[in-house]
Amino acid sequence: MRIRALGMALCFSAMLFGAESAQERLKDAGDVFNEIMSTPDRGIPQDLLSKAHCIVIVPGMKQAAFGIGGKYGRGFATCRRDRGGWGAPSAVRIEGGSFGFQIGATSTDVVMLVMNERGMRRLIEDKFTLGAQAAVAAGPVGRSASAQTDAQLSADILSWSRSKGLFAGIALEGATLRNDLDENRELYGKELHSKDILLTNMRPPAAAQPLVSSLNKYSRVEEKNQPIESRAKDAVDGDADRVKDKAHHKKKAAEQ
Repeated sequence: MRIRALGMALCFSAMLFGAESAQERLKDAGDVFNEIMSTPDRGIPQDLLSKAHCIVIVPGMKQAAFGIGGKYGRGFATCRRDRGGWGAPSAVRIEGGSFGFQIGATSTDVVMLVMNERGMRRLIEDKFTLGAQAAVAAGPVGRSASAQTDAQLSADILSWSRSKGLFAGIALEGATLRNDLDENRELYGKELHSKDILLTNMRPPAAAQPLVSSLNKYSRVEEKNQPIESRAKDAVDGDADRVKDKAHHKKKAAEQ
């Protein structure tokens, strides 16, 4: 009985994966991102987006059950370029399941921000498990991330979901994220791994331009010709210098 249920679930996932072309899915990913960010009070804080190394968008991740529960989805990851802005997207597949009696299927949009170099290194691997190989936490919602919890501050990846119009943080513990070589072949005309795309200045395909433009619109474009890690350090050093200058001017004014 369980084998039959598993077979039905696998067949269902195959139908889901074949439902759209890579180009159509890229458009869906851009639409999901724009819709979420167009309501800033209930979206991803822009200061988090500006600090993120990479973003993963999975439009319409499916949770299906025929006596066995499972999650299946295809989407795209893109990372910041060394020369500023966001780069070409790499196709990814998210999978995860739990045994137990469930009925029906739901569709959920998922967004993840990769917040540090450790998370980025995991992202370019062939596959990794969220929670086990990269710390993941539910992301905050709103204009600012000033009220982040300790878990959010220490997480490699922050994640959100949107279902039936409700957008909220969600921790995707146990889900597996992997390269989608078939989808990359459809987009780029050859088999490419995530590292071949995300760690280079590869030109985004035409279908990705709306998504890349939206990412650049809603997040600060980094300075050119400087790696993101160095830019982040410079930003921290610059803030410290400004604090010192402010204290100096305040002391000087008091003396006068």
